[in-house]
This record gives sequence, structure tokens and C-alpha cells, in this order.
Amino acid sequence: MLTGKVFKYGDNVDTDVIIPARYLNNPDPAALAQHCMEDIDAGFASAVQPGDIIVGGANFGCGSSREHAPIAIRAAGVSCVIAPSFARIFYRNSINIGFPILECAEAAQEIQAGDQVSVDLDTGLISDLTTGKTYQATAFPAFLQQIIAAGGLLPYLKAKVG
Repeated sequence: MLTGKVFKYGDNVDTDVIIPARYLNNPDPAALAQHCMEDIDAGFASAVQPGDIIVGGANFGCGSSREHAPIAIRAAGVSCVIAPSFARIFYRNSINIGFPILECAEAAQEIQAGDQVSVDLDTGLISDLTTGKTYQATAFPAFLQQIIAAGGLLPYLKAKVG
């Protein structure tokens, strides 16, 4: 179960906003986290706490294919992202690094910045603890849950190969 405060953003949050290209010279996740979301929310990196949740609009993570975007979000302490839809490359990059994202249009529309939200990744149940409302996202299939639990595709495959 994941629980945290919500940071909310609109539609088409692209990877250049999530982690601006000028910071890609240092691939260290901690360095990326310091600049996460700064072009859309200058105070994000200093305000986010471990476990917090991003709620975004449609097409979250569009733009370039850089895997730095989900890495920066995870390294900043965010436990998951909820949005109505994700750019396919961001979706795949998130799974590859073991970072959970959930698609749920109703939750993304109704949950507000600052709300306390809990997420059950096994069932896809999203609970807005501030309003008392619940939402049903599509839960990941078992094999994707295993990849996320392992910390990403590479750790998952290493464990399988032995």
C-alpha cells in the first residue's frame, strides 16, 4: 500500500518538463531528483516527501524517450503516478525501472493537489483519504507486478536467470 500527498499537474506533461535536458549530463538519480519538475513547479524538489504521489493529466510523460524522466520522479521520492493516460514510452520506461504508474481518468480528474491518497497496487484501488472517495484503476497483470516488485526489468531478469 502506497500513501502520500498529491502533487497535481495538467495534460501533456512532457519529459522535458519532468527533467529538463540541461541536467541530463549527470545520470545520478539523486542529481536528477534535485531538478525534477522544476520547469513546471520550481518548488517541487524541495517540497516532495518520500511516498508522495503525482496525479497528472492525459498523455503524461510525452515527448522524448529519455528514461531519465521516471528515474527523476522515483528518485525524488514519489511512490507512483496516476493519470488518465501515459505516453507509451514513458509507460514502458516506468515499468523497466520498477516504477508504478496507474491509469484512472476519474481519479486524475477528481483528486486535488494536497489530498492524501493511498494506492493498492495489487488491486488498483485508489483511495482519496481527504474526500473519502475511491477509484478503480486497472491493476497491472501479475508479470508486471513482479517486475515492479523486483525493482525493474533487469533485476527481475537477473533473478529469473539465477
